[in-house]
Amino acid sequence: MATEAREQFDVAVEPMRLRDLGDILKIERLSFPTPWSRYAFLSELLENDRAYYLVARAFPVGQPRPRRARPVGYAGVWLVLDEGHVTNVAVHPDFRGYGIGRTLMEAVEDLVREKGGKRMTLEVRRTNLVAQTLYRSLGYKSAGVRRGYYRDNNEDAFIMWKDL
Repeated sequence: MATEAREQFDVAVEPMRLRDLGDILKIERLSFPTPWSRYAFLSELLENDRAYYLVARAFPVGQPRPRRARPVGYAGVWLVLDEGHVTNVAVHPDFRGYGIGRTLMEAVEDLVREKGGKRMTLEVRRTNLVAQTLYRSLGYKSAGVRRGYYRDNNEDAFIMWKDL
């Protein structure tokens, strides 16, 4: 039986820019039942001085990085006192399974550490086993449940924490 070869990618992570929003909104719509609006992202990028957003740009291994590689994923975090609170993480469906989510989470953790953060927290859907597996592999531990946290279907969220 033939197996399909999966292309491998180099990934560059950098701060999200306003010009990335069109691509980010596409990823958002493909990833979440209740996607954030353009306004929500604009507010985070322009008005929230505690918010930091990163994008992942992927390009084929061994190829020079394109001058304007499109974002294939993103992650956001709020830094409040010495705690990083992950607001969202998403990877375009065509680029899932390549470790881009892990790369983004590691970059967010590095950013929080560099800014003096000591702990990280996040919420994850009870049914999102892929994300839970990723977070556990990065050292996050369940610390409680937020009942009915997700408005689209009243699903519970697990609260997870990690010491940096």
